Amino acid sequence: MSAPDDFQDRMLALGLGRVAEKAALATEDLIGRGDERAADKAAGAAMETELSRLDLRGTVVIGETDTDRMGVGASVGNGDGPELDVAVDPLEGTTLAAKDLPNAMSVIAMAPKGSITQVPNIYMEKLAFSGTYAPDTVTLDMTPTQRIEALAKAKGCAPKDVTVCMLERPRHMPMIDELRDTGAAVRLITDGDISAVINCAEPEDTGIDMYMGSGGAPEGVLAAAALKCLDGHFYGQLIYRNEDERHLARSFGNRELDRVYTRDELVTDHVIFAATGVTNSSLLRGMIRAPRYVQTETLLMRSKTGSIRRMSYRIPRTRS
Repeated sequence: MSAPDDFQDRMLALGLGRVAEKAALATEDLIGRGDERAADKAAGAAMETELSRLDLRGTVVIGETDTDRMGVGASVGNGDGPELDVAVDPLEGTTLAAKDLPNAMSVIAMAPKGSITQVPNIYMEKLAFSGTYAPDTVTLDMTPTQRIEALAKAKGCAPKDVTVCMLERPRHMPMIDELRDTGAAVRLITDGDISAVINCAEPEDTGIDMYMGSGGAPEGVLAAAALKCLDGHFYGQLIYRNEDERHLARSFGNRELDRVYTRDELVTDHVIFAATGVTNSSLLRGMIRAPRYVQTETLLMRSKTGSIRRMSYRIPRTRS
């Protein structure tokens, strides 16, 4: 069988789901063991190995920064098939996995070559909300209070009926206080903001209307890829703590340093997104580690078709 020349090939998309599964499964014996680096390294190695089996010519454009695998610029795939940009976070929430806390997962996205914006590993100010609202309903240049008032008006409710999700960080305390002063609810998470951003796309199911605050820029691009599949809105703006970070952004080709990126500017073409739960979250069930089997749950989405698959995969333990 010849290699597909279209990254939308159904079997290639299913293969991407398998890549996320393999990365998650590689962390099984490291969950709750306190070794973040070992868990991250195991997930990255498994993801790289499984990608090498797929018919694609991929280049990692969003990847690992402190391991020797899956770094930015690495070639992945078996060398056949379409040329693709690949964005990875083999273990989103390394601390969460090491402590066996909720929200850890393995994440990967792919799109045609040149369509995923490269960003440095610095902070990004993020704003996300459901596609049921107009794109300009809330914006990054609004104050937190203005965002709550605008979304409440669009939703047809009082501010007290709006829920915002944020990372619990000291830098966010002034924003959290301001949001609560409006009457809005604030749901705080310790890590793992990709799943939190995704949850904003379907507030009727998750109870989260908006995500805001600063976090990792690479995770922001992966979240934008997911929201492209779910038709949600995402805005991101790089944050620079010093001149070195500005120089780093320029080295990645970011010429407009203060630019506010939309979802479709971060991911300019159709994208396929896959994530597998490592620990439980509101988005995905974590691995079930039973005496006789291990079971995973994977989310696989395609922006071109709007299709969303949830797949359970049970692997029997080796029989003696």
